[in-house]
Amino acid sequence: MRRLVQFLFVALAIFLGLVTAETFGWWNRGPLVITREGEQKLVLRLNQAVRVTPPGLDWIIPGVEKTQTYDRRWLYLNTKPTELQTRDGEQLTIDNYAVWRIEDAIAFRRAFPQGIPQAESRIDRAMRDDVREVIGRHTLHEVLDSKRADVMREITGNTRANVADLGIAIADVRINRTDLPKQTRDSVYERMKTERQRLARKSRAEGDEQARMIRAKADAEARVIVANARRDAEIARGQGDAAATRIYAEAYSADPAFYEFVRSLEAYRKSIGEGTTLVLSPKSEFFQFLESAAGSGGR
Repeated sequence: MRRLVQFLFVALAIFLGLVTAETFGWWNRGPLVITREGEQKLVLRLNQAVRVTPPGLDWIIPGVEKTQTYDRRWLYLNTKPTELQTRDGEQLTIDNYAVWRIEDAIAFRRAFPQGIPQAESRIDRAMRDDVREVIGRHTLHEVLDSKRADVMREITGNTRANVADLGIAIADVRINRTDLPKQTRDSVYERMKTERQRLARKSRAEGDEQARMIRAKADAEARVIVANARRDAEIARGQGDAAATRIYAEAYSADPAFYEFVRSLEAYRKSIGEGTTLVLSPKSEFFQFLESAAGSGGR
């Protein structure tokens, strides 16, 4: 009776928040146990799992039953990098992880009596096998780009099915990092470099060809334009000369003496400038209009 009163007193103190369960070292040894949020307690009767306690207070049979605590929250498991081969023969170094939790504590205790480390080893093995199997059915491009989401969903589904009967729930399997081994990375780099150089040479050749075509077309158009301009110039010059000849002829025929006089004045203006010295005979025909307005007729 005294023992029961002590348990009830301590339970009330914990319920009111006056103390914590850890204050009493004998607390979870029974008959009263506390299951906190985020954990689950498996009741073992004679070392056999019989039930899981609900959150809060629960009773067990002292000396006959005991509890084993498991985490109810989602757990994170990261795996070591593994080298895999894709369908197109490329080598990949993949580092992946899984988000999991204990869904069925009784099945989990039965499958993994040594606890979480043993379970993580089993999940890691299943995950590696599924990753290798799925990656091996896809090309490097599909894994890295076009079908990456589908690959992740397939790996998650396979791993979830492989551990479902072990009391484990898999929320997600993801690839942390995807790298190429050094020798493969160097080979891929050289292949990419060669491909880019080939494309560069092709682009330069196409550019040179287009440049030659443009220059040839421009030269041809320039020659046509110059030829047309010269033709038009010759035509205009010929028409001008013809008009000038006609005008000269009309002027000469209308008054030959006046025409001769005007032409002589133009010759004087062009030949005799400021500071010009001419050594000619005063009787030269060049000066005929300087001696008389009548020209040679005046002599």
